[in-house]
Amino acid sequence: MTRLSLATAPAMGFDPAAHGAGIVHLGLGAFHKAHQAAYTDAALTADGGDWRIIGVSLRSTEVAEALAPQDGLFTLIERGIEGTKARVIGALAAALALGKDRGTILAALCAPETRIVSLTVTEKGYGIDRGNGGIDRSHPAIAHDLEHPGQPIGVAGLLVWALAQRRAAGVPPFTVLCCDNLPGNGEMVRALLLSFASETAPNLVAHIESKVAFPSTMVDRITPASGPQTLALAQELTGLKDAAAVETETFHQWVIEDEFPGGRPAWEAGGALFVKDVASYEDMKLRMLNGAHSMLAYAGFLAGHKYVRDVMQDRALASMVRRHMAAASGTLAPVPGVDLAGYADQLCQRFENPHLAHETYQIAMDGTEKLPQRIFAPAVEALSRGQSMDAFAFATAAWMCYALGRDGDGQSYALRDPREAEIAMALVAVEHPEGIAERLCNLPGFMPMALRDSQDFRSGVLRHLSVMYGQGMRAAIDTAAGAD
Repeated sequence: MTRLSLATAPAMGFDPAAHGAGIVHLGLGAFHKAHQAAYTDAALTADGGDWRIIGVSLRSTEVAEALAPQDGLFTLIERGIEGTKARVIGALAAALALGKDRGTILAALCAPETRIVSLTVTEKGYGIDRGNGGIDRSHPAIAHDLEHPGQPIGVAGLLVWALAQRRAAGVPPFTVLCCDNLPGNGEMVRALLLSFASETAPNLVAHIESKVAFPSTMVDRITPASGPQTLALAQELTGLKDAAAVETETFHQWVIEDEFPGGRPAWEAGGALFVKDVASYEDMKLRMLNGAHSMLAYAGFLAGHKYVRDVMQDRALASMVRRHMAAASGTLAPVPGVDLAGYADQLCQRFENPHLAHETYQIAMDGTEKLPQRIFAPAVEALSRGQSMDAFAFATAAWMCYALGRDGDGQSYALRDPREAEIAMALVAVEHPEGIAERLCNLPGFMPMALRDSQDFRSGVLRHLSVMYGQGMRAAIDTAAGAD
């Protein structure tokens, strides 16, 4: 079977060879390929420009090794209730891995042609100390880069090093564009770089503060991990072998603060929305979509549902999903141009998509990184407004039950959480719901004090956890759904 490449690809909307690279992207994974790369492909088709992407994997070489023989091309498969379609994306100019392409990557970060550095590395990839907003010295990449700032391996180290090199050479700084699901993600990365620079390059701090742009963004596109079935479908749809195909839903959304001193692609051609303040859109997505996703992942996984689409076929659990979205929407400020009830309906339709094999176990990873924004933030807001916190208490209890690391049949599983070892130590010799809730509520820097001090919230968590622990997740879902 012929492999996808520039020589074999079907006609695209632009000639990739005629466009140079203007973006370096750190975190070359499935989501970036389905989201920012797809938007950039649409921008190049509509408006041209030297805006192709040099994609960088910070750890694994697998993605780069799959893309390199294909000249950076890959098949984007979009699957919805209305059908399935595929197109070849030509936005990637190169696919590199830090471990083997360090020199090329550093040169790209310093190149005058690079005007944007974008990021999808997940929260744990940054090395942020959520307690004080600075750097987490225990983070492996941060620890290495503090000791060896001239040989950086992490996000903060790479960006500060590159900005210093550019300034010394008289090259304007690039715009730093975070595309991870984190509130105030632009300001978060700015604070991270300032904190790191204050220790490794103090003469660069004022330059970063005054000259470097950090627009915030809100991104949304459900993108399951690619597997053998994805590659087989790509071959069926295109007639070409593709080792880097990605499968996603038809829906996509990108809201961006329009702050790009060095210019940007015409991402609006792909549907991007440019706004002055992205905060209300961020909160909507984190609390309604991501919050419901986390709840259904923990409850669904422990109820025996492998995929999100299976969860939505469980009438009681589907009703819990809608209840969670309604509770989350009640904590939000008005979102320009968005009807929140309609948004909830749209989310449920997306979750029901029968073509997406989005695993609950995949969504469940990194819980200690996700719950503060997705569950605790709206719970605190509900508390301040005098609203019911029960939906958030149920979600918290479901995470606590999941954190025990064994399913209803007693089979163990990895939590895949950066604090997994700490969680295990906290739960040693604890064999009753009261002790589990007490230990996990008091993980350092995890649950806000307002919730830890709220008898209403704590009692709600314990009530749901007691049923989950004593009778199983199925009973807890049915009990909670029946109470509404």
